[in-house]
Amino acid sequence: MTNSVEGRRMTPKAGKRERLAVAAAQVFHEQGVEKTTIADIARVAEVPVGNVYYYFKTKDQLVEAALGAHAQTLQELIAALEQYDAPQERLRALVRGWVDQRDLAVQFGCPTGTLASELGKRDDGLERASETSIRTLLDWIEQQFTAMGRADADELAVALFAAYQGISLLANTFRDPELMVTEGRRLERWIDSLAP
Repeated sequence: MTNSVEGRRMTPKAGKRERLAVAAAQVFHEQGVEKTTIADIARVAEVPVGNVYYYFKTKDQLVEAALGAHAQTLQELIAALEQYDAPQERLRALVRGWVDQRDLAVQFGCPTGTLASELGKRDDGLERASETSIRTLLDWIEQQFTAMGRADADELAVALFAAYQGISLLANTFRDPELMVTEGRRLERWIDSLAP
């Protein structure tokens, strides 16, 4: 189960705008917004640099497109998770998906978390833009805990998401994917302990 924009494949049928949005999300994750050039994004998207300006006039528009790509990937992830019968199975599958992305997290950190952290240092409106994806995932997690009969579903959702963000940071800092494996097992046991 893929839960990162980097896991999405840019198909030859994908339009240039979509390829540029997915490439922007990938390159921003790998290099950071400030270090990324439009040429970097064009190269990954396999689009001539001059064509980028037809779709996006500024790098900030590419940031917005990257956030849109993150949101699309999140919607695809949620749709895949909804195929599981029980809410605790959905949450465990979410955790397994995070753990499956451990090599990416070790190398670059969490795609959504690192972008949110970087944009949070700005004061131009984009600092609030990443909030949507995070809020969508938190709300979905809360719905799963609510379906499990938990009155404290909102607190549990924050705790689960915070545990993932924290372990992504530690795995990235120490370059140790096993940290995510161990935490993933602990989170699955925790989820099971909360089930009725």
